[in-house]
Amino acid sequence: MSTPPLRVGIVGCGNIAGPYAKTMRPYPQIEFAGATDVLPGRAEEFVSVHGGRAYASLDEMLADPSIDLIVNLTIHHAHPAVIARCLAAGKHVHSEKPLALTYAEAKALVEQAKAAGLRLSCSPITFMGEAQQTAWKTIRDGALGQVRVVYCEVNWGRIESWHPNPGPFYEVGALFDVGVYPLTLVTTFFGPARRVVAYGTVLYPDRVTKEGIPFHIDTPDWVVAAVELANGTVVRLTTNFYVGHHGKQKGLEFHGDLGSLYLGSFQDFHAPVEFAEYGKTYAPVPYVREPFQGIEWGRAVVEIAEAMAEHRAQRATGAQAAHVVEILCAIQEAYTTGRAVEVTSSFTPPTPMPWGE
Repeated sequence: MSTPPLRVGIVGCGNIAGPYAKTMRPYPQIEFAGATDVLPGRAEEFVSVHGGRAYASLDEMLADPSIDLIVNLTIHHAHPAVIARCLAAGKHVHSEKPLALTYAEAKALVEQAKAAGLRLSCSPITFMGEAQQTAWKTIRDGALGQVRVVYCEVNWGRIESWHPNPGPFYEVGALFDVGVYPLTLVTTFFGPARRVVAYGTVLYPDRVTKEGIPFHIDTPDWVVAAVELANGTVVRLTTNFYVGHHGKQKGLEFHGDLGSLYLGSFQDFHAPVEFAEYGKTYAPVPYVREPFQGIEWGRAVVEIAEAMAEHRAQRATGAQAAHVVEILCAIQEAYTTGRAVEVTSSFTPPTPMPWGE
């Protein structure tokens, strides 16, 4: 007897909603039910392209008993409230990052989902990408020896140069918006963090939108942190909304006793992966399988559907997302106070994808 498809609704029809809908479409285990948005007409416009039903409100969507899972693509600050409402309505949830902006909120959501017997998943899920799985396998196979240092560079540029609504990004800052990507990768590969020190500042406080409207930012747009993992690996993380993609420092470098590995992007599934024995020249590492070109955003939802059909835990969990939020908050506290901050939470690390083992 075949498992019926997972019926999915999207809340928030902004920039990322289209890529989610498009990359879910090829999979028969997913059925896109529809979308809703707080801006009038936005959901109607979205479903005219991607199908499904335009729900007048989140409440109307949550009242639909045929919907199994909500993909939460609202702005950063809205995540905790939206997720809590969806869980209270008995819906599984996959949310864009971050899970929340405080660890207390993130932990409460994980506990709420557990108590209700519901699945809570959160981006980033780029560790499921072919390039990232290739890097992870190279590390697990011992080519680097003991990995002692990881350099993570996120030069994310000036959001106002490309995004129609830069305000929410600058309110949370580069750390919470894009620092989550490398932190999720390193905690997937090596396990939880235990201590951080950090520095943050506002480099470029007065900016102008694409429409020519001036705005001012107060949240640091440049943050650097040293994150000590429980296994002894030290991670240097740099995030900013100033240096663009033209910056030569990008991706992740993993340095071990026997060699080094370069992962050209924390997000692109087809990113270059290169390995060098200690003191020698980098050479490409063959992918574990042919990579998806870009980011297959819907892979997160497909993986949940498969996990439900196989009666196992999904790989992207609320517990890991909450741990990453605690790291982010510890970094924020560290650069605010000038002191080292401990990280105490933990999680069960995901397993590699079957084709990445």
